[in-house]
Amino acid sequence: MLNFIYWPISAVLWFWHKVFSFVLNPDSGITWVLAIIFLTFTIKALLVRPTINQLRSGRKMQEMQPKMQEIRQKYKNDQQKLMEETRKLQKEMGVNPIAGCLPMLVQIPVFIGLFHVLRSFNRTGEGMGQLGLSIEENYNTPNYIFGVEEVQSFLDATLFGVPLSAYLSMPESMYAAFPNVDFGRMDIAFVAVPLVLIIAVATHFNARMSIERQQARIASGKQAKPTGDNAEMMQNQMQMMNKMMMWVMPATILFTGFLWHIGLLFYMVSNNIWTFFQNRWAFAKMDAEEAAEEEARKVLKRTTAPAPGARPTQPKKKKKKNR
Repeated sequence: MLNFIYWPISAVLWFWHKVFSFVLNPDSGITWVLAIIFLTFTIKALLVRPTINQLRSGRKMQEMQPKMQEIRQKYKNDQQKLMEETRKLQKEMGVNPIAGCLPMLVQIPVFIGLFHVLRSFNRTGEGMGQLGLSIEENYNTPNYIFGVEEVQSFLDATLFGVPLSAYLSMPESMYAAFPNVDFGRMDIAFVAVPLVLIIAVATHFNARMSIERQQARIASGKQAKPTGDNAEMMQNQMQMMNKMMMWVMPATILFTGFLWHIGLLFYMVSNNIWTFFQNRWAFAKMDAEEAAEEEARKVLKRTTAPAPGARPTQPKKKKKKNR
């Protein structure tokens, strides 16, 4: 049903594996990990422009908040008119709420797709999404764009002696799918647990960076505080969202990390690393744009203001001719 996601994801992963195979052993775990990392970077690079547009849209939405409060007050008893005026204001300000969600909406299917592709290298299990293949069948069955030799390469590839599609909660009966690798649950934990901790901590600090910037902008007056009848409720919602980003999301990662393959954990690590540096660059870019816009407004104000001591000029009225 989701083949339109699985095939492209496997194709990008295949491409980067071929690239690194020119300089590294194609059967090495490092080669496969680098392919996963650069798959992540490929997706993130394609999302740089939408992410910048998302930040610009967010800034414009903050600028339009005072007008939004006026509209809410004026049409609080007319929901249809409220929606019409809101859409009109968004069009005038060049705000597209849907476009602002694009980076997140794209990353969700990528995560699901990579999870499925990596899991499909080992289809010996009997659970949901598994095919119950025998060890021999699994070892000789293609996986989307990956041929039999590449499937065998991935199954034999290890990092610190652990297969890349292994995960902490994997049933021991599925260990046999890796006939050339000798490992146990503690070996998986040795690799997986540090990666899960890194992801959780990185997720926390990436969220903290965004929240601290938001709070600094509110304190400096660059971002408007919620006002109006629902100001307190909106403030509480904002605080709740901030807490979820900083604490609930990292905690969720800790509690679900036992389900994630080693390869998928490297996707999350590289995703967080890219996000950290991208946010620092993007925030600096947004601050520079905002400063330039503010300076342009000041220059315009100075050039249109009358000179000190000058009397304002008024256009002369034309005298009517007597007929």
